Amino acid sequence: MPNSTVVKNSKNNYKKTNQVHSFLLYGKHAVESALLNPKRKISALWCTAENAPWLRDLLLQAHRDKITLKIVDKKELDKMLPQDAVHQGVVLETQPLPNVDLTEVICRCENNPLARILVLDQVSDPQNIGAIIRSCAAFNISALIMQDKNSPQESGAMVKASAGTIEFLPVCRVTNLSRALETLKQNGFWCIGMDGYAKHSIDKINKNAKIAVVMGSEGKGLRRLVQDNCDDTVKLLINPNVESLNVSVAAAIALYELSKF
Repeated sequence: MPNSTVVKNSKNNYKKTNQVHSFLLYGKHAVESALLNPKRKISALWCTAENAPWLRDLLLQAHRDKITLKIVDKKELDKMLPQDAVHQGVVLETQPLPNVDLTEVICRCENNPLARILVLDQVSDPQNIGAIIRSCAAFNISALIMQDKNSPQESGAMVKASAGTIEFLPVCRVTNLSRALETLKQNGFWCIGMDGYAKHSIDKINKNAKIAVVMGSEGKGLRRLVQDNCDDTVKLLINPNVESLNVSVAAAIALYELSKF
């Protein structure tokens, strides 16, 4: 963080979470990205015999050769995971990545006049969040912000759905989302909420600014206090006969629109 940076912050609105629970992460993309991320703590690694040569090379490349690779058959891996988990013959045990606080997010965006941040208001499905993280990575989003209390913790399903991109996207969990939006605005961000009933569409907004896009849960949408703290609300242009889109699909479209100039 640059020493010259002073982040405007009227109240302490972020939470440093000391997460200690471990979980199983699975799938080739997810496991490879995790092993290559020095911030990822790994306590165990299992694979089927055909994946052993690849993983041994990867452990050397990642300077993690002290990790013991346990070779088991596919049935053993199946027993370790939920029935619908597609593990592709590789599983590791890990802890959640460290939380990135809001001050750090703002500092990362200090010298980027076109920084983009995505804010999720009570989106609760881990696979949707994983897919959203993947879209954030695809469209160069600077960070993802979620409320700590009403969002799922990092999990195997979330990491798998992100295809490993969670390893390089800063994720910030805050205590109070409305206060976080206030802080973002104080630090030069234009906060726009996604609302299907908004007058204007997202393709019409001025994109020459730092923008934080705020998306609510499916069905309920944005909570009133969160929407009140947005500078404006916009919508996606979709067929009026379609009430709404899956939140991960809507996020991908919104982020794509923000990437266009």
